[in-house]
Amino acid sequence: MSPTLYPLKFTPILKERIWGGNKLQTLMGKKLPKGMLRCGESWEISGVEGDVSIVHNGFLAGNTLNELIEIYMGELVGESIFEKFGEEFPLLIKLIDATETLSIQVHPDDDTARNRHHAYGKTEMWYIIDAENDSKIITGFKNDTSREDYLLALRNGNLPDLLHHEPATKGDVFFIPSGRVHAIGKGVLLAEIQQTSDITYRIFDWNRTDSQGKSRELHTELAIDVIDFKGVTQPKTNPPIENNKTTELASCQYFTTNRLAFSSAIQRDYNLLDSFVIYTCIDGECQVIYGSGESETLTLGETVLIPADLKNIILRPIGHCAILEVFIK
Repeated sequence: MSPTLYPLKFTPILKERIWGGNKLQTLMGKKLPKGMLRCGESWEISGVEGDVSIVHNGFLAGNTLNELIEIYMGELVGESIFEKFGEEFPLLIKLIDATETLSIQVHPDDDTARNRHHAYGKTEMWYIIDAENDSKIITGFKNDTSREDYLLALRNGNLPDLLHHEPATKGDVFFIPSGRVHAIGKGVLLAEIQQTSDITYRIFDWNRTDSQGKSRELHTELAIDVIDFKGVTQPKTNPPIENNKTTELASCQYFTTNRLAFSSAIQRDYNLLDSFVIYTCIDGECQVIYGSGESETLTLGETVLIPADLKNIILRPIGHCAILEVFIK
């Protein structure tokens, strides 16, 4: 085991959005850059070109995530993951605060994204950290829909009528495979786990205009070939949560996400896992204990990357704590 690797925190990459709010600052403790008023996203861990995360803690502070992968390779990300992805980190972790409903959009799959953009596709999941009483998530078609009916609804401005509008409450889980039409509703604060991709096709933007009266670009032609028009029967999954137990929220070829809620110390054994692990704190705070007793504190809204070489971790809550645990099987 390398003696130099430790749980890594990164400087959040904050994004101003027209639909953003202030919860990332007031609830999550993010320090906004001067002049930023509507912070919609905090990119907690990113390998996206042009937005690569920079280490914030320890002696590796100031290094980029990609630089660390170049140096530590499988020790950091896992041998099989390094073989597959090289120096590109395969996941993007975000916190999103929506004070208005986002555009209705869709993401391409791997093959389409590779052919069109030389990029990965985007399968993602959302965990609702907080939501106002009337908050909704739009996800998937209510019924099987034809391309013709979809295009007619798009032209007439009533596409939302064809889609699921699901109430969003704290603890809800939404899995969004590539090809599924979706939108985050107003009043929602969530964690997003996704493939490393920034490819989004915007298909309906509620007829909004910016301060100059201009509409945002729509991607009708690009989107039509990637949309899954089948009806979705279960737009959200809500597995029962037990204290001091691990609950699997979503699992696919791209990531597995668990929720850990605990009020006493728990041990995590990763000896059979050939992957990095990511913790995002969604409630309370805890100590992440590793090595010979060293520790990092993880507070609400913070994310930490556990290198693949750290196989034994103790999570000690300060009161009660809940975290998302993310890795690649």
